[in-house]
Amino acid sequence: MADRRSTPYVLEHTISGGYLAYLFNFREADFPPRKCDTKPMPIVDHAAAAQKIAAFLKTLTTTGGLRLRYRIIAGAGARDPDGLEAREIYVEMSGPDAVLLTQRGGELLRALEHIAAKIVRLEAEEHDTISFDANSFKALRARELKLSAETAAERVRSTSQPYSFAPMSSRERRMLHLAFRDFADLETESSGEGLRRFVVVYPKGAERPRSRPRAPEFGNSSARPSRRNSPV
Repeated sequence: MADRRSTPYVLEHTISGGYLAYLFNFREADFPPRKCDTKPMPIVDHAAAAQKIAAFLKTLTTTGGLRLRYRIIAGAGARDPDGLEAREIYVEMSGPDAVLLTQRGGELLRALEHIAAKIVRLEAEEHDTISFDANSFKALRARELKLSAETAAERVRSTSQPYSFAPMSSRERRMLHLAFRDFADLETESSGEGLRRFVVVYPKGAERPRSRPRAPEFGNSSARPSRRNSPV
């Protein structure tokens, strides 16, 4: 008998208030065992994890009354093509109420990710393996972060001075760090505390300032530079 874990599995189901589609397409070879380190560990049973998230979303749309359509992709098909997220489960959401999820910088979207990670019983360092998006909000944000990284890189190279981004969430900071991984002449560090934590870009090998860098005062989660610290 063929191993179900090595073959694609597709299930579609219509529910009241929205459309739900699971797409499982994964092989054990896609997620080889990892050594114990700080990297997120793979989700062992993608199908079971996706079904738990689906049950949560069904409650959200029926009991909560949110008019949403959503699609859950689990396994290799969920991977981020830009490599900025370590996602293994990807939830795409749309519909009349999807705009509510993206208000206040996607605050509710991040809350849903956090709840879903708790439902699947992931450790804090594994939360990035689950990603929610609504109306391509996060996809556009990822593109913005990547462009901002490229622009900031040119500024640091031309001035030989460090550049500080605005404070942002831990997930977006990690995305910025990954966006700089191909720039061999630059280094990134996170600085600050709590909600004021931000990313600083340095020329590789540059001496760090004695005083801790201060976060720019422009926006709570924007990657756009201010006039005072613009990499244009």
